[in-house]
Amino acid sequence: MRKRSLTLFSDGNLFRRENTLYFENANGRKPLAIEGIYDIYIYGHVNISSQALHFLAQKGIAVHFFNHYGYYDGSFYPREKLHSGDLVIKQAEHYLRGEKRLRLAKLFVKGSALNMERNLKRWKVAKGFAEELEGLLGELEEAGKITDVMNVEARIRQEYYTRWDEHLPEGFKIVKRTRRPPGNEMNALVSFLNSRLYATIVSELYNTQLVPTVSYLHEPGERRFSLALDLSEIFKPIIADRIATRLVKQGIIKREHFRSELNGVLLTKEGMRLVLEHYNRELAKSVKHPGLKKNVTKQRLVRLEAYKLIKHLVGVKDYEPLVAWF
Repeated sequence: MRKRSLTLFSDGNLFRRENTLYFENANGRKPLAIEGIYDIYIYGHVNISSQALHFLAQKGIAVHFFNHYGYYDGSFYPREKLHSGDLVIKQAEHYLRGEKRLRLAKLFVKGSALNMERNLKRWKVAKGFAEELEGLLGELEEAGKITDVMNVEARIRQEYYTRWDEHLPEGFKIVKRTRRPPGNEMNALVSFLNSRLYATIVSELYNTQLVPTVSYLHEPGERRFSLALDLSEIFKPIIADRIATRLVKQGIIKREHFRSELNGVLLTKEGMRLVLEHYNRELAKSVKHPGLKKNVTKQRLVRLEAYKLIKHLVGVKDYEPLVAWF
């Protein structure tokens, strides 16, 4: 049975009875085929019994929680089942040794930048970007501190947003990237997609031997899976940004799918449902992998990126970030 992500939007109760998981809401009680669940994303107000959590932990199913506004709140992360002591030491070593950390941080930014360039070429608004990027990547190579790397990354992204706006319809310009709260519709759409992408990457990391709290570009924090933030830099342009662009260019997402709240703009519940329908469809699409010579889903590319990082950490093969060929 192919496993799929389960998204719960409505309020209700998630509980276990014998060896069956149930979700009960105003529409009734529904059994869930737990063997077919890969991970769970909760956007509604859901009460989860301790027996259900124990059952999910046994099956290795991560549960991700989002608040009323569609922002990621946190995850129920079952006990790690794949961790390798040797890899944990290697992962920590690459963080503690400055030159090793810096190298990986630069590669994440470089991969992100090249994927931004691919998008601009795809949208035919790349004029002048290659020249700007060449200079900024030169600065990236010379950067001696993580803060310098982050500064270059921010400048690359600003150049990207300026040109991206040329491709977007009126009423859906980014103008200036704002997050909490988003200042306009496009910022709200991008933030929502980035939040879901982050949770997707957390799930993929759970299914590898990597420790998700040890990272290189982003500073490790007590309450976040910072390695997912590192990997999201690679995938935001080619997953979240492409979906956002398609939704507004094709008129699938309209102004009516947003609401004003928190002194900003947020997606409505119906808007969230619509965006996630297209997000899940996009992740399920297959592309021909040039290295593996076979079709893999776009979601699988995240796991493959994690495997490439593992090979780098243990000294098997130097890490090279994914640059979209599709």
